[in-house]
Amino acid sequence: MNRHVWLLALCQALLNTGNVLLVSVNALIGLQLAPASEWITLPVAFQFIGLMLATIPASLIMQRIGRRNGFFLGNLIGFSGALLCLLALQQRSFVLFCTGTALLGVGIGFGMLYRFAAVEVCNKGYESRAISMVMVGGVVAAILGPNIAVYSRDFEIGADFSGAFAVLAGLYLLALVLLTQIRIPPMQQGTNGEVRPLRQILLQPRFLLAVIVGMTSYAVMNLLMTATPLAMDRCGYAFSSAANVIEWHVLGMYLPSFFTGQLIRRFGEVRLMLCGAIIMLVCIGINLHGVSEWHFWSALFLLGLGWNWMFICATSFLTKAYRPAEKARTQAANEFLVFGTVTFSALAAGWLESSLGWQAMNALMIPVVGFTLLAILLLEPLRRQQEVPQPAGVS
Repeated sequence: MNRHVWLLALCQALLNTGNVLLVSVNALIGLQLAPASEWITLPVAFQFIGLMLATIPASLIMQRIGRRNGFFLGNLIGFSGALLCLLALQQRSFVLFCTGTALLGVGIGFGMLYRFAAVEVCNKGYESRAISMVMVGGVVAAILGPNIAVYSRDFEIGADFSGAFAVLAGLYLLALVLLTQIRIPPMQQGTNGEVRPLRQILLQPRFLLAVIVGMTSYAVMNLLMTATPLAMDRCGYAFSSAANVIEWHVLGMYLPSFFTGQLIRRFGEVRLMLCGAIIMLVCIGINLHGVSEWHFWSALFLLGLGWNWMFICATSFLTKAYRPAEKARTQAANEFLVFGTVTFSALAAGWLESSLGWQAMNALMIPVVGFTLLAILLLEPLRRQQEVPQPAGVS
């Protein structure tokens, strides 16, 4: 794996550390600042609204100004969002805090494209491994994010949790420094060969399968992950216990990335997607069984593992659904659909946990994951049939 893939992995590590930090504190800050319990996870929702709104512009901006300049822009926006959140905490302004998390979401929306940049700088034939190695950056995040949240809580700058956002601003500045050392080839804008209509690209079984798996894996994971600190707080667990559960959850999300690329090369994306979905069902079963700290810990770890296999496989699958000149539009459409669904899950998390309860919310996820399993089983044969190479001379 070349130097630029590793540098992208470090940038992803910094981004994910900030994301885990946000997951650890956002809902609890909402608990302090929100005018009503239904709005507790609104800052999380605004984060994902910002992310969703950034997905299409981010891809198109990068096509115009280049990947690296696009990442520079995204990190500057994220840095501004962290400072705005810091100001909001000092003024105890819920509206200002939501605005800050929306800006953070925009920055994250640009950063989510690190994995596609890795495909562009890696050696041919190692695309899935490059995606995995960039996602490995999350292992650093799993260790640093929750611990920064715990220790920075005592480092107050005028308000509870304000130290966390001072650290977050520093992470964005460090990413800007790393980006100066990365060289990414220009995104292809040529018109070599036919550029298909977007509708035709989106209706391919390959694209549909990739986007359905990506949507389900991220939305279910985000819903349960966002609600976990709230559920544990209601069960009487200390903040440090919830942070520890989130730490192991994020390890489950990213630690398997060390070998996910090799598993894809050996067994293929589809088999690993199926395994990931089954693991998510096991996670839900554990959550339905009890609310001990062990239940939270083991279920959230498996939730992370299921997400890793499903999301990385969906990303790898997607990279074969478009031609070089179709890259920006296809990636933008995928990111918009995936993170639009994630935004909805973030909006729903607080309301579902407070109105239905932790276990009922988990039960609602069973048909969602079940639908995805069915989609994989139905779309994969169609995809194989469509992509069978035509014999020479057959039009």
